[in-house]
Amino acid sequence: MNRTLRITYSLSFMGLLVGLGVWSLGGLDGFTRTGQMTLLDGKLAKAAETHYDEQFPIKRLGTNLWAALDFKLFNEGRPGVVLGRDQWLFSDEEFKPSVGAQQQMQDNLALVRGIRDTLQRQGVQLLLAIVPAKARLYSEYLGKETPASLHDDLFNQFHAQVRQANVFAPDLLAPLEQAKARGQVFLRTDTHWTPLGAEVVAQALAEAVNRQGLLSGEPQAYITEAGASAPYKGDLTNFLPLDPLFSNLLPTPDTLQQRTTHPVQAEGESGDDALFSDSRIPVALVGTSYSANPHWNFLGALQQALRSDVANYAEDGHGPLLPMLKYLQSDAFKNAPPQVVVWEFPERYLPMKNDLSAFDPQWIAQLKNSRKSEENLALSSNRTDH
Repeated sequence: MNRTLRITYSLSFMGLLVGLGVWSLGGLDGFTRTGQMTLLDGKLAKAAETHYDEQFPIKRLGTNLWAALDFKLFNEGRPGVVLGRDQWLFSDEEFKPSVGAQQQMQDNLALVRGIRDTLQRQGVQLLLAIVPAKARLYSEYLGKETPASLHDDLFNQFHAQVRQANVFAPDLLAPLEQAKARGQVFLRTDTHWTPLGAEVVAQALAEAVNRQGLLSGEPQAYITEAGASAPYKGDLTNFLPLDPLFSNLLPTPDTLQQRTTHPVQAEGESGDDALFSDSRIPVALVGTSYSANPHWNFLGALQQALRSDVANYAEDGHGPLLPMLKYLQSDAFKNAPPQVVVWEFPERYLPMKNDLSAFDPQWIAQLKNSRKSEENLALSSNRTDH
């Protein structure tokens, strides 16, 4: 290599380094320092480093490029998503088997029984709303990957076991399957149901409640208003990191119509009168993001279908068991138990392990052994009678 070429090569390489360095400074755009970040304890440096790492352009380029290769060559996304046909995306939680799943299912079912018994002792009726998996409802859009054998009969197995335990759990699969002729009941690019799916489930639950006569008191009228439809980027697209360089490869966004529900105020009744007429709310809703996220309007649909006020204790990102355990320990339950608790429970969570370290282990053990305690008490009573 002659001297001119060496100089040209060196200058080009230095220019590339300088250019990349200047470009990488864009990773600090948008960084905001808070009052808790100081130089002395290293929090400022750590926060800036984390923000820079997340926004680093070269990293973003590599991530986008690798995701595009996976997507186009192998029809795969990152762990968390399963690609179906016609741009349908599914959560891989509905496909993969869990370690120790059978034992975990028994542990979770024992907790369900114990929770049912705890509510029953307070005169509260449990209404278990088992939400069928999206992959079960839309199996026609599955691709090359199919759910593990554990999931094949999970929905029916779940129902059979809770029926055996005398837990009231109306079938929600049939009404959702029938409603598919009217529109999508689950979002194509998201884990969750659509407002239509939430409405169908709410109506099915209300019919079951009415048949059993579980609610007493004066019915309350509600009305639901539909807003404008808008594109909605589902949460499962987060496992396809193609933005911004290959965003054209992403599935077309869903269309979501936001719904809002509010009570119909009776003639001559003021807002304050309606608010303070009865401090005890007849129905409590506990569950996951299917209930907690207002995008789906499940709370509103349930209020309108039940013709009753509903207090929402659902939480996003914690599964169905943890919010229920927290609710049982809350002042709201202890001081003013409702007539009915609607527990929204997606089927895929039945075999999943839960971190229960925030709760008293002895209390959890008592919940799990609730049925055994009752059986032992019944046997002792029979012996005494004879």
